[in-house]
Amino acid sequence: MTAVRPSAAPPSAVEAVPGPTPRRVRPPRWLDLRLVLGVLLVLGSVLLGARVVGAADATVPVWAVTGDLAAGTELSADDLVAVDVRLDDTAAAYLATSTRPEGRTLARAVREGELLPRTALEQDDELVQLALPVQSGYVPPGLRRGQLVDVYAVADPTAGATAVADGSVTLVVRRAPVQALSGRSEGVLSTPTTAVQVVVAVAADDAADVLAAIAGRPLVVVVHGSVDGDEVEAGTVGSRASAGTGAPSADTAPSAPVGPAG
Repeated sequence: MTAVRPSAAPPSAVEAVPGPTPRRVRPPRWLDLRLVLGVLLVLGSVLLGARVVGAADATVPVWAVTGDLAAGTELSADDLVAVDVRLDDTAAAYLATSTRPEGRTLARAVREGELLPRTALEQDDELVQLALPVQSGYVPPGLRRGQLVDVYAVADPTAGATAVADGSVTLVVRRAPVQALSGRSEGVLSTPTTAVQVVVAVAADDAADVLAAIAGRPLVVVVHGSVDGDEVEAGTVGSRASAGTGAPSADTAPSAPVGPAG
């Protein structure tokens, strides 16, 4: 039996299948457009965030006062404290810490914690400091620098003058700021007759009249309850003067000056 071999297909019958076309791999480029846009977007976000944070913390250092101070008080370093606040367009109205207001006189009263405005230092009147010797029994215990006080001269009890009508009580200083206080002793050695030096600011033209009105008489200090001078602290002339002998009572204290006033 004869084996039959399959006949080979002619070469034209087998079609060649084309393969994929190879593509050349390009090296990465640093100036790719998408990379540049991404970097610019990140930088823009950082700059915008920094600007927002900076605007939220746009504070300036200015001076504030550490306590209530009456008009006419001469500022010292202890009266001022630097604070950082955000003032925007109003920053020019307040004193920056680059200025030195020590030694300047207040033209109006300021409150504790209040920012110090430039207008508060526009003092027109010429003031002088007048040191008054006052017995400690005639000085309110809470008297401190910057408060507003009235000073009365009372008659010597040995002269026999005990009534307001005969000039035994004279208002010699009205609404004067206390510039300094020295000589006070709170210890066991303190006595009602211990001399306390109370320094007040008065107009230069009135200093001579104040000294003439005092004329060596004992002095009594009355403290206003407000640095604006609207109220007077409890503890009037009578209650303070009662510590001495023959001094007027609270009922005889004058409500208006009866002699030369500063």
